[in-house]
Amino acid sequence: MSKYQFRVEVTPSYITEQSSPEQALYVFSYTITITNTGQVAAQLISRTWNVNDANGHTERVRGLGVVGQQPLLKPGQAFEYTSGTRLRTPTGTMHGSFFCMAEDGEKFDTDIPMFVLDALSPSGGTRTLH
Repeated sequence: MSKYQFRVEVTPSYITEQSSPEQALYVFSYTITITNTGQVAAQLISRTWNVNDANGHTERVRGLGVVGQQPLLKPGQAFEYTSGTRLRTPTGTMHGSFFCMAEDGEKFDTDIPMFVLDALSPSGGTRTLH
């Protein structure tokens, strides 16, 4: 077991009622569960997302915390939040990272491997990402 490690699970969903395909607007939500699987308490400080549509357009989003919070997670603790994004195409992808600081002052990144946003498959599905 790594001393500094978060596990990330993602469940994306297409939001039909907020989307307008005739205007090239596709709205997605994603629920993220972050679990501290390491040995030291650590705080999520900031996030970086790359949001990609099917036309090759990429939007980079950076900011402090997630949904206005910077959760401190003890080993075994989890934090869940839901956020959203908009695309100009019915499919796309997201990936990114969380910047974290452990209680002992060690800094580390938690990568969020790519997951798919797909309006054609609105049920989505949970993916566990490390």
